[in-house]
Amino acid sequence: MKKAHKRMLKEIDREAEFTASFTGRTKFSPRVMDAMADVDREKFVSFYYTPHAYDNGPLPIGYDQTISQPYIVALMTDLLDLTPECVVLEIGTGSGYQAAILSRLVRKVYTLERIAELADSASKQLQEMGYNNVEALCADGYAGWEEKAPFDGIVVTATASRIPPALVAQLKPGGRMVIPVGLPYSRQQLVLVTKQEDGTTDTQSILDVRFVPLITE
Repeated sequence: MKKAHKRMLKEIDREAEFTASFTGRTKFSPRVMDAMADVDREKFVSFYYTPHAYDNGPLPIGYDQTISQPYIVALMTDLLDLTPECVVLEIGTGSGYQAAILSRLVRKVYTLERIAELADSASKQLQEMGYNNVEALCADGYAGWEEKAPFDGIVVTATASRIPPALVAQLKPGGRMVIPVGLPYSRQQLVLVTKQEDGTTDTQSILDVRFVPLITE
C-alpha cells in the first residue's frame, strides 16, 4: 500500500474521533476500514488528479460531479451497519468508488447514475477491476430500482431537498438509508433513516455536509 493511502486511513481515523460527538462513533468498523484500505482511490480519479487521489477531500470527476471525501465515504458506509449477506442500493454512481467500497462488504450492490457518460465509464471500470457483484444502471435515482428491491441499505451520494418516498418504500424493514438532505450549495445535513418493522421510519441528523445536487426528471 502506498504511503499516501496509509496516510488517508490515518486521517479518516483522526476525523472519526474528532466528529464522534455528532456521529456517536469514535472509530469505524474494521470491515469498513479494511475496504477503504483494499480499494485504490487513484483508480477512480482522472490522471490529472492522481497526485491528490489519497487526499482527504473531494475531487472533480467531470460533469460538475465529484468523488466524495474519503472520510465521508467511510462514515456513510459505516452508518449502514452492513453484513456480508446484505443487498445495497447506491444512488449516484459517479466514478464508482463508493460502489467499489460497498462491494467488499456485501453480497450485491446495485448502483444508479443519472449522467449517462459517468454511468457507462463507471460500469466499465468496475467490471475491468473485477468488482463482479456490482450492477450499474443509468436511471433517475429518485425513483430507485424497484425491480431489485427491497434493500438492506441505501446510500445516496448527492443531496436531495427531501427524502424520496420511493427509496423509503424500497428499504427493507430494519434497513438503513444514509442520505444528504438540504438545498444545493446551502446547508445540508447527513441523515440516517431507519425503517421499522411496521413501515414507519426514524430519522437522525448526523452532521453538516456538502454534496452536489441529486438530479431528477
